[in-house]
Amino acid sequence: MATAAESCDGAKPNVRSFATKDELSTELGAAVAAAYAKADPAKPFTVAISGGSLPKLLAAGVVGAAKDSAVAGIKWDNWHVFFADERVVALDDDDSNYKSCQEKLFGPVGIPAANVHTIGDPSQSAEAVAQAYEKDLASVFGEGVPAFDLVLLGMGPDGHTASLFPGHPLLDVTDKFVAHIEDSPKLPPKRITLTYPVLNAAKTTFFVCTGGGKAPNLAKILATGDDLTDALPAARIRPASRDLVWFVDDDASADWRASL
Repeated sequence: MATAAESCDGAKPNVRSFATKDELSTELGAAVAAAYAKADPAKPFTVAISGGSLPKLLAAGVVGAAKDSAVAGIKWDNWHVFFADERVVALDDDDSNYKSCQEKLFGPVGIPAANVHTIGDPSQSAEAVAQAYEKDLASVFGEGVPAFDLVLLGMGPDGHTASLFPGHPLLDVTDKFVAHIEDSPKLPPKRITLTYPVLNAAKTTFFVCTGGGKAPNLAKILATGDDLTDALPAARIRPASRDLVWFVDDDASADWRASL
């Protein structure tokens, strides 16, 4: 497992690097259970999750976990799940983050359908869908910036996270909790995404990143100050709680570990 190194701003990134995806999944599941255990049991456990490979990796660590593991203590019917970003497509479309999460994770562990906050009518404009999703956030969190108990994010090889892409004007949106994008450089083009004010208000944040194609930019993000944040949007995820952990495999962390 890799050790932490100081970044340019003096903070030490909390990086946990694993030889195999199975090991990563097991430890990710345990960390999710720990985040759940420290939350207020009298309130819903609020989670924002991305798509991509993340649902599969998380599912491998929690679905069918041994009865004596920490995961067994999770009360899944207490979860309220939103999406860190979502494609404006039908829920049964193969591009839907909801479909992937529902099949691999939500359904198998038993999160009630009513607690999974999906997008509205995909025939509407992305802007209308984003506005409706912001109202859905308010129905759970009330007024003010939503503060999720746990945010689970991935990172693309280009350094994007959620649907916040390098150099895109969406990176500077701070007056909305949910923003829309009509020209995503990654298909499909119509998406909604949580913005930085929400993502950085999370109580706990886990990044999950695997594969050698992400190694160069991951190394930059773990070492950078503010100078690369437009080029590498994931570098702007700096929750005020400072409770951010990177769960990576050794392929993704190779360049960073070589620099230690």
